[in-house]
Amino acid sequence: MARNLILLSSALLVTGLTLVGTLEVDDNIGTTPRVPCYFIFGDSLVDCGNNNDLETLAKANYPPYGIDFPTGVNGRFTNGRTIADLIGQLLGFDTFIEPYATATDEEICRGVNYGSGSAGIREESGSHLGDRVSLDRQLRNHEAIVSRISALQQNKTLTDDHLKKCIYIVNIGNNDYINNYLMPDKYTTSHQYKMEEFAEVLAQQYTKQLKTLYHLGGRKIAVFGLGMLGCAPAEMERFDTDGKCVDWINDAAMLFNDRLKPLVDELNFCFPNARFTFINLTNILAPKHGEPLPNKPCCQVRQDGQCVPEGTCCSNRALSVYLDSFHPTEIANLVLATRAYTAESSVDASPQDIGQLTREVYDT
Repeated sequence: MARNLILLSSALLVTGLTLVGTLEVDDNIGTTPRVPCYFIFGDSLVDCGNNNDLETLAKANYPPYGIDFPTGVNGRFTNGRTIADLIGQLLGFDTFIEPYATATDEEICRGVNYGSGSAGIREESGSHLGDRVSLDRQLRNHEAIVSRISALQQNKTLTDDHLKKCIYIVNIGNNDYINNYLMPDKYTTSHQYKMEEFAEVLAQQYTKQLKTLYHLGGRKIAVFGLGMLGCAPAEMERFDTDGKCVDWINDAAMLFNDRLKPLVDELNFCFPNARFTFINLTNILAPKHGEPLPNKPCCQVRQDGQCVPEGTCCSNRALSVYLDSFHPTEIANLVLATRAYTAESSVDASPQDIGQLTREVYDT
């Protein structure tokens, strides 16, 4: 694991964002983390192995997934580190946060990763692929972890004080579209709701879930928006767009994204002793100066868009945005994590980026 600098030896075009030279992580990595703990909620973009033993097609415990990870294959849906891993490094943690499925009592006080491939805000999202840990189930798992921490510390006040200093990230909602609303042959949501209505229903449920996280002790919570789902190789191939993004899918996702900043503002008003912040992945991913999006999978993919087990993979993954037809490569995750942690503008993160969030102090 890099401790001082993450170097990019050449310019990298990542969905229209050109990154040149050196990305500085921090000299404090490997010493003292900026926060005592870090909790991760979400889907396959942050899953680090929770799906490995589930009965599901949504798992990544085989190569070429993990091909560039320090310990190899591990259940991450990318070739190396996820956006959650990289944010953890930026926070100063010298080891990766463990998955809920295997976290021990010795590990849980520094955080837990609850992410699950194919999981959604809605319970049914991703169900056609098999088992998955929905956001509601992740929150129940977190409630159990909070109880375990409290039992270990034998002091609820001490536990509350510990949890309010933690960073929480929630990166979910992709499967409520990709593996739900956009599959009318498998799910009823697109028959029940117009796109605008679905975005509203989804945002209302998400608001309740984020309030639950607050009531479980979360005070520094970063809420990630959806990326440009219509630019995923799988969707472009599905709708035969000749390499162009599927605009109406991006528009559908934007209807949900447009509700997230007001949602965050409402939560900050309701809970003045906490700070929720919105990470605008669409803005981070937006093409600059009209450059084309290099949206081709790096690995050989099977019908569902995931990598073929033991299949071929491009040799220069540092020049690819997508590993498979849905999931970004480590280098793309690096750009996303860096901009989420240190925003280039208030459009990237509002009202603050994750780095600023670490410096918030709450007395109650």
